[in-house]
Amino acid sequence: MIRVLLADDQILVRAGFRALLDAQPDISVAGEAADGHEALSLVRELRPDLVLMDIRMPELDGLAATRHITEDESLDGVKVVMLTTFELDEYVFEALRSGASGFLVKDTEPDELLRAVRAVVAGDALLSPSVTRRLIAEFAARSKEPADAALLAQLTDREREVMTLVGIGLSNEEIARRLVVSPLTAKTHVSRAMVKLGARDRAQLVVLAYESGLVRPGWLG
Repeated sequence: MIRVLLADDQILVRAGFRALLDAQPDISVAGEAADGHEALSLVRELRPDLVLMDIRMPELDGLAATRHITEDESLDGVKVVMLTTFELDEYVFEALRSGASGFLVKDTEPDELLRAVRAVVAGDALLSPSVTRRLIAEFAARSKEPADAALLAQLTDREREVMTLVGIGLSNEEIARRLVVSPLTAKTHVSRAMVKLGARDRAQLVVLAYESGLVRPGWLG
């Protein structure tokens, strides 16, 4: 059973998500929070698998709450997906840098929301690849604190190649076809790159690919 915490200051938004998620046989809503402080408290108490976190909330916003969660080693198993009203929200890229596993627009289709919840918990951190890729490229280009390119020296040539393909939005299966290897081999290369670079998940690997210059804004593969 996938346990989800809803964090949004709008009660109707939470009610809509709860009705959809609780109707699924493999998903349950573990709790609801109306602000970032309440979300943090409930995350520590309930240890959900996933938090659907609104970016803009009173008291403590979703961005700060996400940092608290992702920086707490005792909460390593908790994934965070940001909820935003607009696709190109100025805070979404910063949220991904802070450790969020992806983002969803609040008016996303129900089926897409359910797929996203299941995908993130399964480890496929990048959501809505075409939109997320454009957003990351947009804000990576504006980043004032580029990652240390020397980090990439830790990677093998194949791992750098795989990281580039992850950065342009390809799935493990697509990477496998591109490189003529098995999906398991592609997944292994992705996992090794994440471990070497200290990336929390696939979304952070994409961010690092852009920030280090391995992938440049506008590359679509």
